[in-house]
Amino acid sequence: MKLSARNVLQGKVTAIKEGVTTAHVKIEIGQGAVITASITMEAVKELKLKVGDRASAIVKASDVIVGKE
Repeated sequence: MKLSARNVLQGKVTAIKEGVTTAHVKIEIGQGAVITASITMEAVKELKLKVGDRASAIVKASDVIVGKE
């Protein structure tokens, strides 16, 4: 698979919380870091995602939201 995105974080699916139309997929990318992606249930089914699968979080965004503690 070729992508224009340069931020590809490979890891392992550790959790999938399914909703009616969307799912929250957690991917552990190493050293305890976890990325959570909100994707459609249709995508979960098409990718046949399940806990334990190797997967990549591909980040391509034009906006970054900053919060302060």
